[in-house]
Amino acid sequence: MTEILLITGMSGAGRSTVSAALEDVGWFVIDNLPVALIPRVSELAAAGLGDFAGVAFILGRSGVAESTAVMSAAETLRSDSYSVKILFLDAPDDVLVGRFTGNRRRHPVVGTSISDSITRERDALRQVASEAEITIDTGSLNSNQLRRRISEIFSSTSSDDSMRISISSFGFSRGLPRDADIVFDVRFLSNPHWVDDLRPLSGLDAPVSEYVLALPGTQRFLLEVTNLLSWQIPSFRAEGKRYLSIAIGCTGGRHRSVAVAEALAHQLNISNGVLHRDIDR
Repeated sequence: MTEILLITGMSGAGRSTVSAALEDVGWFVIDNLPVALIPRVSELAAAGLGDFAGVAFILGRSGVAESTAVMSAAETLRSDSYSVKILFLDAPDDVLVGRFTGNRRRHPVVGTSISDSITRERDALRQVASEAEITIDTGSLNSNQLRRRISEIFSSTSSDDSMRISISSFGFSRGLPRDADIVFDVRFLSNPHWVDDLRPLSGLDAPVSEYVLALPGTQRFLLEVTNLLSWQIPSFRAEGKRYLSIAIGCTGGRHRSVAVAEALAHQLNISNGVLHRDIDR
């Protein structure tokens, strides 16, 4: 079954980066096509897919892709037996304002100010945002991190009938990852930040990893979480969930969460790596 991905979301949330990342993992990407033409073009694109993983449509570059139009296109494609997913790219308003102010781009939605344009766009996209199967908050991701996240979710090496699982670490001081399905807090563990020799290092370095994994509560935490996920993951899969994002947080996102996320990925046999959102901050 041909897989089709409709990519929409807030202007400034990373469509260009996502487009390039999807091409890198084997998708056929069509950019800036009017929503009304998607069902017609999909048939032509699917016929010539060859070795491509699927067809991705980047929507809304020339203005707001109205929720009703996107949902209508998705419904039409599903009625034609395509496997359709909607990816919504989002970011906090203050981040979007900073991006438009920094690069002096004109916002595609006319408003009295950049903030007003963002508010108008968010209102127009509210329905499709709530209906999207996948949401990625790009507010705290740099371009390389976003590309890696896309690779983890949409890599053509993943089997079509499996649920794709991603694990990430983050710092609570920089906010929760809004696109995480499950969040675990490891701030109850002793913080290597207060150990002089470990402070400059990260959870990817052996001394920090060994310190964290040797703490009395770490192994019990990993055991309990692994047991929990061992029955949750099959249940999510049985309900038809295709993507599962697990996030591990500590205070700064540099030591404890990094080490624990890496250990959890190993125990769950997650081979696509771990995204460490705040490790360099």
